[in-house]
Amino acid sequence: MKIRVTLWSLLSTAFLFQAAIASEVHEYSLDNGMKIFVKEDHRAPVVASMVWYKVGSSYELNGTTGISHVLEHMMFKGTDKHAPGEFSRIIAEQGGKENAFTSRDYTSYFQRLHKDRLEISFEMEADRMRNMKVLDEEFAKEIKVVMEERRMRTEDDPESITYEAFNANAFVTNPYRWPVIGWMNDLENMTAQDIRDWYEVWYAPNNASLVVVGDVNPDEVYELAKKHFGPHKPIDNITPPKPQLEVEQKGERRLTIKAPAELPYLLMGYKAPAVQGADEEWEPYALDVLSSVLDGGNSARFAKNLIRGQQIAASAGAGYNPFSRLDTLFLFDGNPAQGHTIEELEQAIRAEIKQVKEELISEDEMARIKAKVIASEVYQQDSVFYQAMKIGQLETMGMDWRLSDQYATRIQEVTAEQVREVARKYLIDDSLTVAVLDPQPLDGKQAVRPSAGMRH
Repeated sequence: MKIRVTLWSLLSTAFLFQAAIASEVHEYSLDNGMKIFVKEDHRAPVVASMVWYKVGSSYELNGTTGISHVLEHMMFKGTDKHAPGEFSRIIAEQGGKENAFTSRDYTSYFQRLHKDRLEISFEMEADRMRNMKVLDEEFAKEIKVVMEERRMRTEDDPESITYEAFNANAFVTNPYRWPVIGWMNDLENMTAQDIRDWYEVWYAPNNASLVVVGDVNPDEVYELAKKHFGPHKPIDNITPPKPQLEVEQKGERRLTIKAPAELPYLLMGYKAPAVQGADEEWEPYALDVLSSVLDGGNSARFAKNLIRGQQIAASAGAGYNPFSRLDTLFLFDGNPAQGHTIEELEQAIRAEIKQVKEELISEDEMARIKAKVIASEVYQQDSVFYQAMKIGQLETMGMDWRLSDQYATRIQEVTAEQVREVARKYLIDDSLTVAVLDPQPLDGKQAVRPSAGMRH
């Protein structure tokens, strides 16, 4: 009874905290089609400003993989008004921080700075939205940077190269099968004109959203946005990518990757729906709870049973993200402990999966997991950047940004029966892909040390 009182107190505190920082999101739209979302948070005189474009690696085609990420790099290489590198220098001089990121489903550019400096951010973002210059010499330098990034982060990291090969086998028609950074051959054959063409297709106000969270007045933000982004004309020929639904998998797939490494590595993935593709609205949230039951900290089953208990695993993780543009995977990964094999680790993970299919999770365990998941989500709202991230992600993937506000409630509504039902429905061998890293001699190379839990 004591644990239930403690967990209920934690949940109550989390919901009260969420209510305390909750603020209306003000929505606007410019005449050129650009969407604007502003959320007030007056706890500190700072602001997070983000421009999101509906384009990422899942929009690309064979032969062009990696182009969205390369374009992100080139966006810092100047316009007629600003020289290469000047954007970053100006933001730093104003005491702010800026960066960008590309994912499968979107590309985003952001600044975190004092509220009085917001117009500086708008002026420069609006400038590079339609006036970016792709100089041949700058592209020649930057494409080498990206290729080196690929070598360091993927090709020289045995677990990353395993993950890349795993995705290429788990998906057949879903464009999540290729890496965000692109295949090396595509990078080697990319041209500056390719970047210019991609930029002209996707970077326009009617394919973008502006998200601002912080110590601001919404109407004033809208007027600033109208001043700087409003003059841009929309592009008439922007067309969303055609549906690329994954073909039905009809049997388990397995692959082995041989690469210099210190430890073997296991990666397993089951086809699973995202929020937009689920048969029932509650299923993705039940899958989310399931991932936390298995890998939700030191008290979760993998840590308790596989790492500390049986000591079969040096690391073991489960991961699932309910928010993506296309259907996704429910993932498991891990490294066997010394004296144990990949086969033993896989069987131990399968035993845990079998248990959640057969036995209902106890009331106390469900309460503990929900409290941890909800508290983690709610307390992240303390960051204006995180608040802007959630709005921008959901909007750019074609979802209602209000799903973020509903997340804690949806998790709280999940039942033990629903968790068991999604385990039985989606964690089936016919939709499973398994990748194994078979470590080869290092030959003097420095090993990349694995970290605990899901890494990708």
